[in-house]
Amino acid sequence: MLDSCKLKSACNLPFICNKKINTAGTSNAEVPLADPGMYQLDITLRRGQSLAARDRGGTSDPYVKFKIGGKEVFRSKIIHKNLNPVWEEKACILVDHLREPLYIKVFDYDFGLQDDFMGSAFLDLTQLELNRPTDVTLTLKDPHYPDHDLGIILLSVILTPKEGESRDVTMLMRKSWKRSSKELSENEVVGSYFSVKSLFWRFQTQSLRLSDLHRKSHLWRGIVSITLIEGRDLKAMDSNGLSDPYVKFRLGHQKYKSKIMPKTLNPQWREQFDFHLYEERGGIIDITAWDKDAGKRDDFIGRCQVDLSALSREQTHKLELQLEEGEGHLVLLVTLTASATVSISDLSVNSLEDQKEREEILKRYSPLRIFHNLKDVGFLQVKVIRAEGLMAADVTGKSDPFCVVELNNDRLLTHTVYKNLNPEWNKVFTFNIKDIHSVLEVTVYDEDRDRSADFLGKVAIPLLSIQNGEQKAYVLKNKQLTGPTKGVIYLEIDVIFNAVKASLRTLIPKEQKYIEEENRLSKQLLLRNFIRMKRCVMVLVNAAYYVNSCFDWDSPPRSLAAFVLFLFVVWNFELYMIPLVLLLLLTWNYFLIISGKDNRQRDTVVEDMLEDEEEEDDKDDKDSEKKGFINKIYAIQEVCVSVQNILDEVASFGERIKNTFNWTVPFLSWLAIVALCVFTVILYCIPLRYIVLVWGINKFTKKLRSPYAIDNNELLDFLSRVPSDVQVVQYQELKPDPSHSPYKRKKNNLG
Repeated sequence: MLDSCKLKSACNLPFICNKKINTAGTSNAEVPLADPGMYQLDITLRRGQSLAARDRGGTSDPYVKFKIGGKEVFRSKIIHKNLNPVWEEKACILVDHLREPLYIKVFDYDFGLQDDFMGSAFLDLTQLELNRPTDVTLTLKDPHYPDHDLGIILLSVILTPKEGESRDVTMLMRKSWKRSSKELSENEVVGSYFSVKSLFWRFQTQSLRLSDLHRKSHLWRGIVSITLIEGRDLKAMDSNGLSDPYVKFRLGHQKYKSKIMPKTLNPQWREQFDFHLYEERGGIIDITAWDKDAGKRDDFIGRCQVDLSALSREQTHKLELQLEEGEGHLVLLVTLTASATVSISDLSVNSLEDQKEREEILKRYSPLRIFHNLKDVGFLQVKVIRAEGLMAADVTGKSDPFCVVELNNDRLLTHTVYKNLNPEWNKVFTFNIKDIHSVLEVTVYDEDRDRSADFLGKVAIPLLSIQNGEQKAYVLKNKQLTGPTKGVIYLEIDVIFNAVKASLRTLIPKEQKYIEEENRLSKQLLLRNFIRMKRCVMVLVNAAYYVNSCFDWDSPPRSLAAFVLFLFVVWNFELYMIPLVLLLLLTWNYFLIISGKDNRQRDTVVEDMLEDEEEEDDKDDKDSEKKGFINKIYAIQEVCVSVQNILDEVASFGERIKNTFNWTVPFLSWLAIVALCVFTVILYCIPLRYIVLVWGINKFTKKLRSPYAIDNNELLDFLSRVPSDVQVVQYQELKPDPSHSPYKRKKNNLG
């Protein structure tokens, strides 16, 4: 009998030290002694039986989550009003090692409220036989009430080693341990170790080409573009014979919610959004229609599904879907396209350091390819190198940090570095840029096995502010991005884009983020938005006072000059002078900035309000644990949140106009200069009646030429890319404090 733990210490082999291996016997157990590098775990979630009732009607709306190592890897669809649900859903999960069990949690879905816990169970992956389908029955338990019977979950699982060199390593190990019936000596084991080590070395020194699947992998295989056109003859849910319908879409963990169309049974949405396609064979999009009810739970109108595997790729499909369990139809346009260039690789392998790939990328976004795939604006590469001086989130004084990199709806993660406050990830992420005005968000979390990850810090970096190829230390901020938290993160970012495509994309609707936190009532936020709107209104009021003072001749020289200017402008006025004046204002502010006479002031009022809001949020989080106040006044909250959001939109609109002329985003100010020049020339050369005629013909014939066109306003779409004063504060970089660096402290201690 030979103890594998002794062998680990003697040979430094990565053995799992929870079994003793009988090399003298004839055991044929298929449990590997060492991880072969990667496993594929195929799970079929069959059904649940006798689950716990969590709703008032004695039933539940159950769904299931799978977690490995504290990270969610799968979430099932919701089965409404059923204690014996049948899912029959399949999941394919890649597992780095078998030490982490599969954690199964069941929840009851509650719309608008926190979902109720229905039980959990563990599946020990080390007990599964390789390449053999296994039916598993798991008993659900609540750790706080272990005696309660919460039902069972039935699964079918099969564990398979990944093909290739890793399997050769595993087979070589097995042969070394199961050679005939003789007992191996320690020297023979060491010899086997060096054979394995040489094979690992051969595996690691394979070609570093960017297409190497062991070093770089695409995380999704395509894009599903969905346009929600309209609903027809929906079910009336309100007493007035109408409904306030909206639609929810779900593909795996991805969700999207449409806008609400008030008082209609034939809503016209005209909304477009994208989902990522992870499975080669497609997937199922679950669609549910709801009627919005203020102050109570929304009414269910109906459901339908779209099977993506039945749709051909690179082609737009118009679908008219009958709603089940209800009445009416939904009309959609669905297009499946090939995968975008979104990937993760090691630091030693990245696109821009490979000269051939760099030239291909530069060629792809050259000025000569203006009209080739207008949605593909540019290429982003992010090197996440390391972090220093992170916050200790665990009781041991350490953290288990991992990093999440987000660009709009693209979301990629690094691996976790355990028990470390100065982690090194050395990973490269690449993204396709759809909108050059997007903001790159990098968030650091502490991994927790049995609960959601703890927030450690975050930075938000507008793409247009990035300096290519510069390794930079970014001070981590709090959740609201209003102030610093502990630690810095080192990033190196490169952006390549086509300026003409970026300008054209600026004039179409901004991509909506489908993973966002729900708005909640905040007294401080309400006050902040009111003050912001008041400041914008006061600019107009003060301008009116100034004009009125000229009429009153409070200052005779000023009034005389204003009178002469008024006569001159009115006598010689032409329409082209309006964009010309705005053009002169932009140019004047630009020359002030480049001459060092920047009159832009840092908005300390907004910063102070944001800090006060953060403190109040912390108080609200503590109070919400003690009371259910928000739930009791749900209807009042909804009205207040709507008012709060309207104030935010009005204030942001005024601030965006101001920031356009203040050169807050030079790219947009230059774009405004080009547009104003074009408008000035057009209005100067072409009589106004012809311009109005062309505009009217375009508006009247737009629906005839393109029945499913999505309405938009180019000016509003342009202004949506300009940051408000709050966003300017959030995107500001904080200067790192050199004394926070652990490496500097070590040098000081040595000195």
